[in-house]
Amino acid sequence: MAPKYNRKKPANYKPTDKGNSKLLYVIVGILVIAVIIAGVYLVGGFGTNNNGETTNPTPTPIPTAATENTKVRLETNMGDIVIQLYDDKPVTTQNFLKLVAYGKYDNTIFHRVLKNFMIQGGTATTKGEMIDNNWANVNDEIGSNNHNYQYTIAMAKTNSPNSATTGFFINTVDNSEIVYESGIKFDDTYTAFGKVIEGQNVVDAIANVQVAYDNTSGETSKPVQTVTIISAKIIS
Repeated sequence: MAPKYNRKKPANYKPTDKGNSKLLYVIVGILVIAVIIAGVYLVGGFGTNNNGETTNPTPTPIPTAATENTKVRLETNMGDIVIQLYDDKPVTTQNFLKLVAYGKYDNTIFHRVLKNFMIQGGTATTKGEMIDNNWANVNDEIGSNNHNYQYTIAMAKTNSPNSATTGFFINTVDNSEIVYESGIKFDDTYTAFGKVIEGQNVVDAIANVQVAYDNTSGETSKPVQTVTIISAKIIS
């Protein structure tokens, strides 16, 4: 008769060990599936329409250069300003639209106001912080059709070419005929990329706020009251 296999069981062997292992695998599997489903929902991977059908999520659109109908609304604490963007300044308008879409102009201020010149914002928050020191420079788009007429919006910059980043200004008068002592024309320096089509009265009201001397700029241009851009939104 063949001998029986009589392997000695380990001292810590329990009849339920095998059953517990199966249960553990089941629990782990359920947890893994739950994590995957939760992750998909968090990134918007599943969705249903009004008919209960599964749909693909709509990705957040990346702003492109403006068309002739692209408008941006600046909601300020003094009223709304609606800007119609030009369609012939693609680099500048795409940069501006990205800043708007990313919320960079929300809760920022008009930090520089010169009544018979312009109102300037887009660089500082209501707390006085720079909105984005790492924002890439924007190439100038200067041409024969570049005019800083009254109520046009243009990019602020240093004296260096292609140095605009986030700052902008709205011309409160016609500045297109300005020629500096160096012979450089205003229109050959600052890219005008849109115009105010609604809220010119708001621009005028901001231009007329009381201002104080600004040690940084060395001019009397700092608003005494805070002029806030509450939000900036693309509306068409």
